[in-house]
This record gives sequence, C-alpha cells and structure tokens, in this order.
Amino acid sequence: MGFFSFLGRVLFASLFILSAWQMFNEFGEDGGPAVPELISKLAIVKKHISSQLGVVVPDIDRYFMQPRHLVAGVIVLKGLGGFLFVFGSPVGAYLLLTYLALSSPILYNFYDYDRDESKYFVLLNEFLQSVALFGALLFFIGMKNLIPNRQLKKKTPKAKVG
Repeated sequence: MGFFSFLGRVLFASLFILSAWQMFNEFGEDGGPAVPELISKLAIVKKHISSQLGVVVPDIDRYFMQPRHLVAGVIVLKGLGGFLFVFGSPVGAYLLLTYLALSSPILYNFYDYDRDESKYFVLLNEFLQSVALFGALLFFIGMKNLIPNRQLKKKTPKAKVG
C-alpha cells in the first residue's frame, strides 16, 4: 500500500513539477511566454473587478511587482509544492491549493465568453480539470488529517513514594 501511495503522489505531483520546470526553462529575462498571457488575463480581471466593485484597481506592474515576478512566484508554488507533495507533506498540498485557487479563475476565464464560442468549452474544460485537482488535494489533506500520527507509547505512571 505504501508504494502505491508514493507512486500516486509522484504521478500527481509530476503534473505540477514538469509544468514548473518548463516555465523555468522558458523564463529568460522577460519572464517567458507566460507573461503576455498573464498580463492580458490580469487586465480582464482588473476591468471586471473595477466594474463590479466600482473601485479603481492599480496596475500590477506599476505599483506592486512586475508580471515576471508573478510568473516566478507561480514557478515556486508549483515546483516546491509538487516536490513537498511527493514526500507526503501537507505543506506541499497547501502550496498547490494556493496556486490552483489563485490561478484557475484568472487563467481559465470561461465566464467571459458566450457558449457559442469555441474558446468557451476549451477554457471550461481546463477550469474543471483544475477543480478536480483542487478536490484531489482536499481529499489528500482530509485523509492526512484523518490518519493519526504515530501514537506515543503510554508511559506507565510512576508509583508515588511517600
């Protein structure tokens, strides 16, 4: 049972680790090809938040950090989270949960398209895959919390002298 559990974690985490490795290899000086896509998606989210809440959201590259720093953060979340998850650490699962919770609604914005458009179903499919991965990580954390850690041996109480 232990081997298959480890093998399952390796196969699951390889999705994130290999993706982080590919992003790392493409990163370069400008942040790689993920930066233009991220900028366009963040602009859509910014416009949506501004219209719904009625507040002005500042530009990400002027006030906070540059988009390449966000891509570097994504690489760290996916790589470190996947690596820790392989060894059964709940911290790795929480890092991957954070990545999925923050990135999925932004990257897979199927809600901005009509059902008639072909891109709608592609984005919806990828969003639902992220939801399934999110659910698998929640299942892992739940099972990890369900199984008690090593039970400490009960110490026999010392007889009172007196």
